Amino acid sequence: MPRFDVTIAGELNLDLILYGLPEQMPPERELLADRMMLTLGSSSAIVAHNLAALGSRVGFQSRIGDDPLGKIALERLAQGKVDVSQVRLVPGATTTGLTVILHHEAWRNILTYSGTIAELSWDDLDLDYLADSRHFHFSSYYLQRALRPRAAELFQRLKSKGLTVSLDTNDDPDDRWDSDLRDILHHVDVFLPNEREACKAAGTEDLEAAIRKLSGWVPLLVVKLGKKGAVALRGGDRFTSPPLQVTPIDTIGAGDSFDAGFLHEFVRGSDLATCLASGNRAGALSTTRPGGTEAFRDAEHRQEFFRKQAI
Repeated sequence: MPRFDVTIAGELNLDLILYGLPEQMPPERELLADRMMLTLGSSSAIVAHNLAALGSRVGFQSRIGDDPLGKIALERLAQGKVDVSQVRLVPGATTTGLTVILHHEAWRNILTYSGTIAELSWDDLDLDYLADSRHFHFSSYYLQRALRPRAAELFQRLKSKGLTVSLDTNDDPDDRWDSDLRDILHHVDVFLPNEREACKAAGTEDLEAAIRKLSGWVPLLVVKLGKKGAVALRGGDRFTSPPLQVTPIDTIGAGDSFDAGFLHEFVRGSDLATCLASGNRAGALSTTRPGGTEAFRDAEHRQEFFRKQAI
């Protein structure tokens, strides 16, 4: 029996979210927010935290600065019952990354200081630790600039140990979506893009064309469609799952939460319908509180939400 259900190597930082900002943001003006939230951020950490909240055994590796923001982020992840014994606190000029999210009525700006996010490298990893698991998940492919050149090797090494591998690239800040992604996907069992990312990765604006193309590159493609639910393709079989009807407070981290819900069932061998429903349920729960993990941190709120959805 492996020690973990899922291991993750990736970024760990906080999100600073400002709400109630004006839709127009002219330069050289002091603009006022009406609320703020400092919460656990970063796609890798959100997936890890929410997987653990759902009951999976999760091991996490990362590199953070020896600074107050890094220590807060590490404490939040540890409080979520994620094993953080292999997270490296590294002193030096490069501090822990931070994402500032400017939240508007129908859109948002996402501003990230990469900091230690871009410095996580092969030398920071304990491969025996990562391999002591049933599954490995990798998020924020384009932010992992030091680790990215050896991502294919990492996936191959872990697959040789019997793990399955999932990937959620998240956005490419350079908006280049380099062709090496296809080579990386040859080593991936589950690819988890959202609608926009699927189109970008496939090089087309037509979602159905993107789905057909990407489903030929990976054994299992899962595309998150937001208010339209989710779709999965495995071989010639197509599965769809409707969204849950909720009034969202904040959609930040909903896609990462979907990943957590999906993988929580996937590593247990559940059928795709169950995995998709679990992903949609976790994604919907995430939107009921600000930030990507706050709804999962509140066990009473989480359990009540799931109870009502089961009725």
